[in-house]
Amino acid sequence: MVMPYSRPMESAKARYFVALLPPDSLQQEIQAIKREFQTRYGSKAALKSPPHITLYPPFLWPHHADSLLHQALQVFAAQIDPVFIELSGFGAFPPRVIYVDVLETPALMELQPILRDHLEQTIGIVNQRYFPGSDPPPSQQRRFIPHMTVAFRDLKPASFRQVWPEFEHRSFQASFWVPELTLLIHDGQRWQIAQNFGFKR
Repeated sequence: MVMPYSRPMESAKARYFVALLPPDSLQQEIQAIKREFQTRYGSKAALKSPPHITLYPPFLWPHHADSLLHQALQVFAAQIDPVFIELSGFGAFPPRVIYVDVLETPALMELQPILRDHLEQTIGIVNQRYFPGSDPPPSQQRRFIPHMTVAFRDLKPASFRQVWPEFEHRSFQASFWVPELTLLIHDGQRWQIAQNFGFKR
């Protein structure tokens, strides 16, 4: 007997997002800032992912179709030159989010919409809304604002008001080349690197 086709259950899907990651040494430096927020204000949500610049926000994708997702990202990355990233100071999405500010260079700002369109056209992923509690908040979703979050949803507004005057003027400078696109997967507790896709050499 042939069983009728049924859509995959929600449990058969995983949460993913696509990002650019800094080199390991800089990741450690930014993780230290996240731990500072944990120690001083009990804000630890940002520690559940490696430091990153989100290019495509969290989405659900069926486990059985992982190869299609990987292939789409591999084809995309192979056409893209390595991306130069510059970090300068800190920014905020009041009343909860504080981040390392990323300069909006032309190459970076062009990359995000190209990736969005590629995923929609090749495998039908539509730019979904951010999951509840993710960053940036709805008011900031209308345009791509590259950033590296160091504190967000569990930073209380009172703590934000206390710490932001300090971070608003705190110095942070770094620059680096990103040689690959990174797909991250949520394991039920935190975000893990699922696969890297090298840019054009």
